[in-house]
Amino acid sequence: MTGGAPTGVAVVGFAQSPCARHGQGTTSGVEMLVPIFGEVLAATGLAKDDVGFWCSGSSDYLAGRAFSFVQAVDAIGAFPPIAESHVEMDGAWALYEAWVKILTGEAGIALAYGFGKSSAGQLRRVLALQLDPYLVAPLWPDSVSIAALQARLGIEAGLWNEKDMAEVAARSRAAALYEQRVDSPSLGARDLTTAPSAAAAGHAAGAAGVDAAELHAPFTHQELLLRAALGLGEGVRVNPSGGALCGNPMFAAGLARIGMAAREIFSGRAGRALGHATSGPALQQNLVCVMEARP
Repeated sequence: MTGGAPTGVAVVGFAQSPCARHGQGTTSGVEMLVPIFGEVLAATGLAKDDVGFWCSGSSDYLAGRAFSFVQAVDAIGAFPPIAESHVEMDGAWALYEAWVKILTGEAGIALAYGFGKSSAGQLRRVLALQLDPYLVAPLWPDSVSIAALQARLGIEAGLWNEKDMAEVAARSRAAALYEQRVDSPSLGARDLTTAPSAAAAGHAAGAAGVDAAELHAPFTHQELLLRAALGLGEGVRVNPSGGALCGNPMFAAGLARIGMAAREIFSGRAGRALGHATSGPALQQNLVCVMEARP
């Protein structure tokens, strides 16, 4: 970069693993990532040396070993030395860190990626470790049970009904604006039938007036809640890619939603698109990325 920090950041490429490769117990992070890096670099015309910053989203506690993300750096090739970072969250937050890195002028081009291997343990049980360690985690409530509690409260409040529920399940550039917000980690301290952090993030990022929205909703009732929180009217195409990606793979599904929203821009199907990612129990943390076409 020359002339100081840039005034805007664009998403220029996106690639993901085929559904057939998700959930294979013997597949390592390196094996998953090598072909994906090759695909996205080829699609954008970039070389590895063009990337000034790499950032990943994954989970050491899900893998069951410390610094497990370091092994994935082998897929990049860490020699000559690279600038690399990691977040213990969905890859969407790695993309947020990369966005900040570019805005500060520390990097001109960044590549963010997310990966996870849920087969290493009992996912529902592992996710209980992110809950309040004193009052909630000792009860070991799994993610599905918490989502069911949220859905039940929504039905009792008349926001939706049982039939809305489902089982767990040379190009233009997309100039992007991000915002992220967090609600209380205590389930009893917030109204589970609303998503104020999603509403605040959407308002700050400029969610109004989008043509399409890709929502990271691990459970169907959460899509209804997010539609309301983000103010998505009848004219907005929601999840045109088909919704849940291969069962919402941990630490990649949110990043994939942003990538799919960018594809709506690349294809010309949307002039303005929204990508959403969530983390934590019952939509506790929410990130919103609003993109628009730029030549």
